[in-house]
Amino acid sequence: MPGPYVVPVHGDAELPKEVDVVVIGGGIIGVSTALELSEQRLRVALCEKGGIGQEQSSRNWGWVRISRRDPREVPLMAEALRIWGNLDQRTGRDTGYRRAGIIFTCADDEEYANHEKWNRNLDGYQLDSRMLGAAEFREMFPRSNMKLKGALYTAADGRAEPQKAAPAIAEAARAKGAAILTECAVRGIETAAGAISGVITERGPIACKAVVLAGGAWSSLFSNRHGIDLPQLKVMNSVLRTKPLEGGPEQAIWSNGFAARKRQDGGYTIASGHENIVDIVPKSFRYALDFLPALRKEWRSLNFRVGGRFLDEVRIPNRWEMDEASPFEYCRVLDPKPSKKLSDLALVNLKQAFPVFEKAEIAQRWAGYIDVTPDAVPVISAIDKVPGFHIATGFSGHGFGIGPAAGRLMADIVLGRQPLVDPKDFRFSRFSDGSKIELISGF
Repeated sequence: MPGPYVVPVHGDAELPKEVDVVVIGGGIIGVSTALELSEQRLRVALCEKGGIGQEQSSRNWGWVRISRRDPREVPLMAEALRIWGNLDQRTGRDTGYRRAGIIFTCADDEEYANHEKWNRNLDGYQLDSRMLGAAEFREMFPRSNMKLKGALYTAADGRAEPQKAAPAIAEAARAKGAAILTECAVRGIETAAGAISGVITERGPIACKAVVLAGGAWSSLFSNRHGIDLPQLKVMNSVLRTKPLEGGPEQAIWSNGFAARKRQDGGYTIASGHENIVDIVPKSFRYALDFLPALRKEWRSLNFRVGGRFLDEVRIPNRWEMDEASPFEYCRVLDPKPSKKLSDLALVNLKQAFPVFEKAEIAQRWAGYIDVTPDAVPVISAIDKVPGFHIATGFSGHGFGIGPAAGRLMADIVLGRQPLVDPKDFRFSRFSDGSKIELISGF
């Protein structure tokens, strides 16, 4: 089956000759940045090599969560929750957002203590998040067979529809004046006196003073072309969705065996709550030392494999001329084959936990590549080496929910205004300034 059906966004026919900012990438980070900048009356061109939201921005679980995030992301995600609450009204379109709550189950005393400790990160935020005991969990989910110590329940968390959100934000940006250019890959940046002066797209040049690279899993390849070493690898997550099913939980639920989220259409998006696939590729060796701390901490949840992806990436050139087709033009959409084994196991585990899912019918399967940094924290940063160049990438599987706030923070940095939150933890230079790279969160 092909990837998920995404609300189509038809790209503009005309390529602007000059704008203030070019945003590269039409995922939720890129479109959110474009909307923020357009609302400040900047001239913006958003360039997407394929279609809006066609890669991980439409393939994720659809969770809008602050719970169990890396503490460094909590301030930004608190802002994101506020933005999501008004996003449908702001865009004039349906994103599917609903504040429905998220549950993280605790199988034993150790997990309960860890979740309880994590929840202290929300002290002072006035967000509804608390621990449930076993009896309270059973009362909330009387049809569940799960034998638990308890759970972390964050009622302030929510869900939205990945196939709708990025298109809705892109259309809102266009309504504010942004040019939305689909099937328009950016081959590279141009500089004058060392600073950004424009970009070269497959359809021609666009002059500009600032560029935001929000290219998801492609960001490292683009950056490397210009001598900017961005440590980034890809992790594949497989998902299935069911047809509408009555009687299932309203809240999204995570456990070691499954993760499930009710969809707007009444079906469920289901995935492994624990396991992902990592393809061994040439960059796996290049960035092995950078990712060693993450590997030590997360090795139990990673399934490494050597296959066709290694050869695919061997064939991708690291350098290309601006007047020749770039690698982005040969692969418009990353659409990996999902792991039937992992998603089927997740469904089996979900059926054991909630017998109502015995009636579930599988409607579709897909997979997506998550762009990961060594510390699983994104880069939202200006790049000192090239004035006017900015990167917003590496959201490590946590980008959908935080996307609208990440776009606002990126816009703050581009505009040189007071940032939404302190951006120091997201600075690009942390990978080269001697900072200790730490993987704090286990999820």
